[in-house]
Amino acid sequence: MASPEIETLTQALARLPGLGPRSARRAVLHLLKKRETALAPLLRALEAVNERLATCGICGNVDTTDPCGICADPRRDARALCVVEDVPDLWALDRSRLFPGRYHVLGGRLSALEGVRPEDLRIDSLVSRIAAGGIDEVVLAMNATLEGQTTAHYIAERIERFPVRLTQLAHGLPVGGELDYLDEGTLAQALRARRPVA
Repeated sequence: MASPEIETLTQALARLPGLGPRSARRAVLHLLKKRETALAPLLRALEAVNERLATCGICGNVDTTDPCGICADPRRDARALCVVEDVPDLWALDRSRLFPGRYHVLGGRLSALEGVRPEDLRIDSLVSRIAAGGIDEVVLAMNATLEGQTTAHYIAERIERFPVRLTQLAHGLPVGGELDYLDEGTLAQALRARRPVA
């Protein structure tokens, strides 16, 4: 039986996404066994992030500086803006290093069932960024869900009066995917987004 402190740590880790009680116990045991090389550095890193954690006032990204590293980077193309639902989406897209522009995090997606309305998201600040000028393209990178597509449609209506090119991520067949294993929605989107063979 573990001490109350170790049990509290295990329960705290078990609440993290992707970790259940068993995975949390394994992580705690590893940290305890590797106290100097794993636990101590983890504690220092958590303290440093906790002390400096900030939400970017421009895009809504989470970082240890405001503005965040992406918004402050002069190498980024300020004319291209990618709109995402939440911070994990931004991080996933930015990891690919394929988008040279900047981002805007909405903080969620419209959902009548969950009671999320336009005023609950960072849509007004998005419109303000576009209205300020200097943006040529807005990429809507919403998830391929009903709520994500509803959010994309709402944003498209809100910014249609501005002289920006509006695009969205393609949806359809994943690379290496086999048709037999794909759901009907993915197949339908792939058929609708078909293009000529070069």
